[in-house]
Amino acid sequence: MSDPQPERRASPLSKAIPWVITVACFTYLYFRIDGAAAREGSSAIPYLASVFANVSWTKWLALMIPYSLFFFLVDSLVVWRIVNWFNAPVRYGDILPIRGSAYIISILNEQVGKGVMAVYLNRRDGVPGWQVGSSMLFIMFCEFYYLLMWATVGYGLRGDALPKQFGLIPWVALGALAFFALWQLYFRGKIARGSRIRDRQILHAFRQAEWWQYLVIIVLRSPALLAAVVVYTLALRLFGLEANFLDLLGYLPLIFFGAAVPTPMRAVAITLWSFLYPDNPAQATAFGLVQHNFFIFFNAAIGLIVMRRANRELFGDGGRS
Repeated sequence: MSDPQPERRASPLSKAIPWVITVACFTYLYFRIDGAAAREGSSAIPYLASVFANVSWTKWLALMIPYSLFFFLVDSLVVWRIVNWFNAPVRYGDILPIRGSAYIISILNEQVGKGVMAVYLNRRDGVPGWQVGSSMLFIMFCEFYYLLMWATVGYGLRGDALPKQFGLIPWVALGALAFFALWQLYFRGKIARGSRIRDRQILHAFRQAEWWQYLVIIVLRSPALLAAVVVYTLALRLFGLEANFLDLLGYLPLIFFGAAVPTPMRAVAITLWSFLYPDNPAQATAFGLVQHNFFIFFNAAIGLIVMRRANRELFGDGGRS
């Protein structure tokens, strides 16, 4: 059963919004940094350059390179587990070039990168495209709950030390749990029995999934976030910013939410650091810039390394070995 949909072109307004958000974020950051620089008798660019000059880049790379590789392995494990559940039996080693290649597209938009994985699996393994797309939606759905779960844990441990806006986290978590219960009842056919939406191929994974499979994905994904808490805490200290492991457990899930917003350079995620460190806007901005951009470009470099195999399997005679 297929779900052909008419092609819709994005309106000029929808194309412009990400760029407007990006310009607004970086304009805000510029004036924050310029104000801090003026208090030190400097201007924005030299002041920001001095922040970069004071970082031990050798120690920073010693943190970021292993973390990025570890994230790649965990991320690929999640894709492998879901594809094997809902689509086709695929070896973990065969998922690595698929996931790695998608990181190249993810420079612009993480969700488009997941779409590329769907096309790859469709061409390589013959899995119906809508069903693979459903598995990618399942990954994104689980990612929301995984980040929300750890944000709630972080708030529970250090809520008194977090900005007051973080007090919304428990309420969001309660709402999300209620929504998940209704979601499960809907796909089990317990409510809205006459609805035909659940029968669409794009929702294939959700029809097949049991509640415990969502939990398994959260567990499989969690080591990457816990590693990020350690790495980001130590990296913040290299930029001269005070950081506590438990505070980062509350911060990072929301930062990663911001990173999922499809804006060029993920300006939202970078800007969030300046809100968390309002007294050190230059250090926070420098940290956000290099941290996020190193991560996505290093992942893209991984993609370039494995792309040859991916192209061979898609367009050459190699196929599956």
